[in-house]
Amino acid sequence: MKSIKNPIILATAMLLGLAACKDKLAEVRPETSLDPNVILADASSAYALYNGVYVTLRGYQYTLFTLGEMRSEIWANGLFTESEDGTFRQFWAQDFSEATAPLGNWGGFYSLLNRVNTVITLFPKAPLDVATRDRYRGEMFGLRAYVYYNMLRTWGGVPLATQPLKEIGDLSSLYQERATPEMVMKQIKADIDSSLALIGPNVSYATPANPGNNKRVYWNRAATLTLKGDVYLWSGTHMGGGSGDFATSKSALEEVRDNPLFGLQPNYADIFDPLKENGNKEVIFAINYEKDQANLGTYGSFLVNTTQRSTLIFNPENPVPVVSAYPYVGGANRVGLSPALIAKLTGTTPPDSRIAATFRTLHNNSAPYALRGVLLTKFLGRADPISSSQIYDTDFPIYRYADVLLLLAEAKAKLGESPKAEIDAIRKRAYGPNFKPFVPGSKTENLNAILDEYLREFIGEGRYWWAERRAGDAFVYDRIDPKYLTAAESYKLLLPISVSMLNNDPKLTQTPGY
Repeated sequence: MKSIKNPIILATAMLLGLAACKDKLAEVRPETSLDPNVILADASSAYALYNGVYVTLRGYQYTLFTLGEMRSEIWANGLFTESEDGTFRQFWAQDFSEATAPLGNWGGFYSLLNRVNTVITLFPKAPLDVATRDRYRGEMFGLRAYVYYNMLRTWGGVPLATQPLKEIGDLSSLYQERATPEMVMKQIKADIDSSLALIGPNVSYATPANPGNNKRVYWNRAATLTLKGDVYLWSGTHMGGGSGDFATSKSALEEVRDNPLFGLQPNYADIFDPLKENGNKEVIFAINYEKDQANLGTYGSFLVNTTQRSTLIFNPENPVPVVSAYPYVGGANRVGLSPALIAKLTGTTPPDSRIAATFRTLHNNSAPYALRGVLLTKFLGRADPISSSQIYDTDFPIYRYADVLLLLAEAKAKLGESPKAEIDAIRKRAYGPNFKPFVPGSKTENLNAILDEYLREFIGEGRYWWAERRAGDAFVYDRIDPKYLTAAESYKLLLPISVSMLNNDPKLTQTPGY
């Protein structure tokens, strides 16, 4: 039997399972193709296929976080109480080569794309009303654009797959070369346009499959518009789009900004409270986590283990034992912030409310109470005394209203306009009525001010590295320690692909520079 080596081909088994489960056991036969009439036999099958995309997306939260967070300077050379997490270190140390390429098989994204492509392709004939079919396909076009945008930013050109896999035959016919970055961007923008056209002019989180939904965990028009603002900032900065793309970005983001469904939560901590997620006006789209369904497990190395927590305290001035504050939290402490960054984030007057809701510093429980590391608290979820366990059920935001404001500030800055209104809104929520109003300066000064707010606003959310990259390469080199990355190693802004990928698919070529 031939082994399936091409990463795009691996997604086929998932869909074959959908078809095969409909057959009676006595009629089982080797399957080499997919039958849409079986997959979409009734409305329930269609809903299951659609909801399966969101379940599958949940499995990529770790990858999305890692790609957007760990290459920035946030967690570089930090303090931690246990052995270091080597996987995360590779990212913040920019330690990449063909031999050590991380995230093999394109991070597994083609399995997710295959599910998305199946909905897009099959749903025009699904046994659902036209409005429902259009809505669901519009969501999938938006998700596909989002996935390819992450891949473009990570690897540059990647293979473009816009149709579901239908047959297993001659595997060589499924080998596929990398499209150019320009081709990938063209596909992303086309998918954004398709998403907006199919979803229509209104924003809604209830769906026909889940009419009572009030959590913001389904893709929607506002998510596509926010993605559009993000994408056009990137293409304007890195792909020659210039002021025309910046203006398009600004227009898309202003539509979301002006929608009364959205706004900043007055209390920053409420964004991440799993008991306050219904109708959370700050969230535009989030990956859903629920008790007894799935826990958010990405942050195990940002916590503290059950033995050490009894030897550590918070707040040396008024000691609080970690074990009493978080009796059920378990994990490891293998990633941390540097003392300099901790001092920068916690040393403001007035204090920044975002920091208190994001992490707490860990100290020895005896004098001189040495700083040992940090506990990331933003995604701790809640304690359940009944089961004596911690429930990590905080939804993971992909986009929220603060994204819209800071993306809009960036669009204005790049157009030569003042981003004061957006930065002041972010600062007022963070510092209260005594916040320091932003004083506009040069374009570079304005963009640096926006990046400083990104740093504080989105710790742990996988945004800051992309904000640095989108601002422009010079901002990356200015903020990353030069012993890890300089302009002379600009090729490292993109990741390499593995030797095994090159060996298994003769049409693939290595990322330029490696």
